[in-house]
Amino acid sequence: MSALKQRITDDMKAAMKSGDKARLGVIRLILAAVKQVEVDERIELDDERLLSLLDKMVKQRRDSISQYESAGRTELAEQEKFEIGIIQDYLPQQLTEEEIAALIDEALAATGAASMKDMGKLMGWLKPKLQGRADMGAVSASIKQKLAG
Repeated sequence: MSALKQRITDDMKAAMKSGDKARLGVIRLILAAVKQVEVDERIELDDERLLSLLDKMVKQRRDSISQYESAGRTELAEQEKFEIGIIQDYLPQQLTEEEIAALIDEALAATGAASMKDMGKLMGWLKPKLQGRADMGAVSASIKQKLAG
């Protein structure tokens, strides 16, 4: 079992013992998503793949928040924000805007990217370094801005 998956399982047990139902519910959602992938693909997730899954869960919740807020459903948006907070506990420390900009500049230099045609090459170089540590949608927008400017 990966170290991250073990930590999540241990946190689930701690939440059960302490009676923290809200946290327990989110941790169970995480473990259910992990189990789904493991069963579907007949594999055991390593930490890298688990981080990718957690990152995807955060992205889904961010999308839901914007939809709930535009529909005036603030209580549902608040629940999604709470879930993001719990999920992000298992993701690495988020990078600052400056750190992301430095990595983008490094990627531009390393790949020789000069136009929008090189976007895939740039994202391929950046994704392993940023996975779970930055909003890839925002990173993509920053890259487009640099390539256009």
